[in-house]
Amino acid sequence: MAKLCLVPTPIGNLEDITLRSLRILKEADIIFAEDTRVTKKLLNHFEISAHVLPFHSHNEHKALSSTIDKIKSCSLAVLVSDAGTPGISDPGFLLSRECVAEGIDVECLPGPTAFVPALVASGFPCDRFCFEGFLPHKKGRQTKLIAIEKEDRTIVLYESPHRLVKCLAQIEEFMGSERKVCVVRELTKIYEEYKRGTCKEVKEYYELHPPKGEIVIIIEGKNGKN
Repeated sequence: MAKLCLVPTPIGNLEDITLRSLRILKEADIIFAEDTRVTKKLLNHFEISAHVLPFHSHNEHKALSSTIDKIKSCSLAVLVSDAGTPGISDPGFLLSRECVAEGIDVECLPGPTAFVPALVASGFPCDRFCFEGFLPHKKGRQTKLIAIEKEDRTIVLYESPHRLVKCLAQIEEFMGSERKVCVVRELTKIYEEYKRGTCKEVKEYYELHPPKGEIVIIIEGKNGKN
C-alpha cells in the first residue's frame, strides 16, 4: 500500500535530524523536495542515495496529479522542505491533503520547526498561541494586522530579513510602540540571536543592524497575558 511520509529536516544545525528521519530517507522509493539542490546536499552529507524530484510553490498545482500517480506506484514516498517540517508555510499541505483524499496513508515524523523553539524561548506565554506564518505581502496585509491586533494569545509570524524593519513598523503602527516583541534570527546556527524589547526598541535596533537569515517574530498578546 502506498504511503507518504513527511520528514522534517534541520533548520540549520545538521545534528538536529533524528535517527528515524535518516532511516526513512534511506528507505524511501522517492523523495519530493522543495529545492532538489538543497535536499541533495543534505542527503550527500549523510551518504544517502535517493531518487529526488521537485515539489515546490512554483509547480504544486500543475504537478499535483502526476505526483499522486508517482506516490501510488511506490511503497514509500517522502516529502521534505528545505528546512523544518513540510506543510508549515510551504506547499506541502496541498500534497498531504490530496493524499488523504485519495486514500493514501499519510504520516508526519516529529522534528525541527522554527517557530516552536522561538516561541518557547521568547519569554511570552506559550500555552496558547496564534501562528500566522508569513503575512500577505500586499493584498490583505492590513486586514490581517487589524485582526491580530485584537489577539490576546501570543502571536507568531515568519518574516524575511529585508522586510523585517517594515514589518516591525507596521506592528508598531497597529499595536503600539510599547507592545513587546521577540525577534529570533538564525535558529540553531552559529549566529543565533534573540532580540527582546518593545516594538519600537527592536525596530530601531534592526534599523541600525540590518538582519540576515531566517526570522521568527513573537508578539505579546494584547493584554500581555493569556
